[in-house]
Amino acid sequence: MEKLSELLDAARKRARELELPYSGALTPQEACEVWQLAPDAKLVDVRTQAEWDWVGRIPGAVEVEWMEYPGNALNPDFLRDVQRKVPTDALVMLLCRSGVRSHKAACLLKGAGYSECFNVLEGFEGNLDENGQRGRVGGWRKAGLPWKS
Repeated sequence: MEKLSELLDAARKRARELELPYSGALTPQEACEVWQLAPDAKLVDVRTQAEWDWVGRIPGAVEVEWMEYPGNALNPDFLRDVQRKVPTDALVMLLCRSGVRSHKAACLLKGAGYSECFNVLEGFEGNLDENGQRGRVGGWRKAGLPWKS
């Protein structure tokens, strides 16, 4: 429990420094460790169905599209879908491709009564490299954390 508290404290401190409106921001490695240490925690992957199918999935993650594919329209049922799958008192970690959509999702969930919302920085594929491509700099997959194609 001490390690879990240390990880969450660091994530909360990062959120204060970045002036984020939700509980905290975790690196992919920290998020994976929190998930292992807190069995009731939920990792919510907000990427699109196409990203799950073509880029990869995280086993055990709750999958709810933030934006619908094709077209990238906001999913009008996002909040309702999350509420059906994740209790409001759960520790929720949100992940997308790079951390942008999951930031927006964390803001929405915090406002909807989820008290423990954390964004996973770098997302699944990480930041852009010098050639403008993802998958080589940071992210869940590059860190060697559990995923499947």
